[in-house]
Amino acid sequence: MRTKPLTVQSTVKDPELIQQRRRQIVAAAVKLFQEKGFHKTTTREIARESGFSIGTLYEYIESKEDVLYLVCQYIHDRVEERLRELLPTGGTGRETLEKAITAYFQVMDEMRGEVLLIYQETKSLPREALRHVLAREEEITQIFADILRRGVEDGTLSIPEEHIPLWAHDIVVLGEMWAFRHWALEDRYTLENYTQHQLSLLLPTDRVRDARGESGCAPAKE
Repeated sequence: MRTKPLTVQSTVKDPELIQQRRRQIVAAAVKLFQEKGFHKTTTREIARESGFSIGTLYEYIESKEDVLYLVCQYIHDRVEERLRELLPTGGTGRETLEKAITAYFQVMDEMRGEVLLIYQETKSLPREALRHVLAREEEITQIFADILRRGVEDGTLSIPEEHIPLWAHDIVVLGEMWAFRHWALEDRYTLENYTQHQLSLLLPTDRVRDARGESGCAPAKE
């Protein structure tokens, strides 16, 4: 179940207009926060980049922290939306997991700047807003936990239940690493071979069960 977003106050009563104007604000803020950082960006700059006056800006938000929260909400929603668009249907749990990891890494590549922005700037959010942002992160992680459990249930993965949350977090962090450490990785890896290397670490053959439910470890070489 998705965490209910915080209510960001607006003096405007038209929900469609609020949504439209906030999309403009978020687009402008994402651009400016990536270029200058949250603290060096002013609300006046956000208003100008959005295409309206500072007075109009404050009809839709109450503070620059409101803008940062809306940016984080937009980025998490977009990550989840793109991931779900790319998630496969059918197949075993293991097959679904491999494709889901590949899709997630692709989304992290598409949204490198936005993902980096969240982790650089969320410390500036008020406590309640930060709690909501972290809850959305947990919800994205839960997508992988659910797929891992499916693989355990259909016998294509062998993972103790108590380790599933950690595995899900590992997958999320490895995807985010492509965004965080891209400057160090891009000379050595393409997205495709980075993904394949991480899949080989996450899903070695000894994580597969055979039809009898036994460990499917590859036999040792003579």
